[in-house]
Amino acid sequence: MKCLPISLVLSVATASLAGAEETRGLDAHEHGVGQLDIAIDGGTIVLTLAAPGADIVGFEHTAEGDDDRAAVEAALADLARPFGLFALPAAAGCEVVSAEASILGADEDEGHDHGDEHEDTGHTEFHAEYGLTCANPAAIDRIGFPYFDRFPGARELEVQMVTGNGARAYEVTRDRPTLDLGGAI
Repeated sequence: MKCLPISLVLSVATASLAGAEETRGLDAHEHGVGQLDIAIDGGTIVLTLAAPGADIVGFEHTAEGDDDRAAVEAALADLARPFGLFALPAAAGCEVVSAEASILGADEDEGHDHGDEHEDTGHTEFHAEYGLTCANPAAIDRIGFPYFDRFPGARELEVQMVTGNGARAYEVTRDRPTLDLGGAI
């Protein structure tokens, strides 16, 4: 069996994860549950986060008034600082190369029933993408999630990770905010 180069695998996986994220945005979502995709190729790490607006700022409607707009701006500023949300071991020697945060969608849906699951009909969703370089990626044996401290509405992150060792899925929760990678990298 011929092995594919990791860069090709990561390119395909990243495109697949992006497609899944786009589909997720169009399908139903669950409040309190976000998605974190991680692709690792040598010392390069790309993280992509998607979370419902309710998780991040406590509402999903268009920002109405100064308080809502201030909450969105503060959330975007925090989302643009990955090391305030994801704690990697210092021994890995990671640095941020790029960080972008945005908010997608919005509607004026006063009176809409916000049950745990519903069709995503224009609700806001926050997205962030980070590029990191790490001098010693093998030292990443765990990732901590101060994300849950910053965003009280977040209960869970569904994590998909692709590395040279394959693809894995994890679940990180507010009650268990550390992801043990146990040799996955």
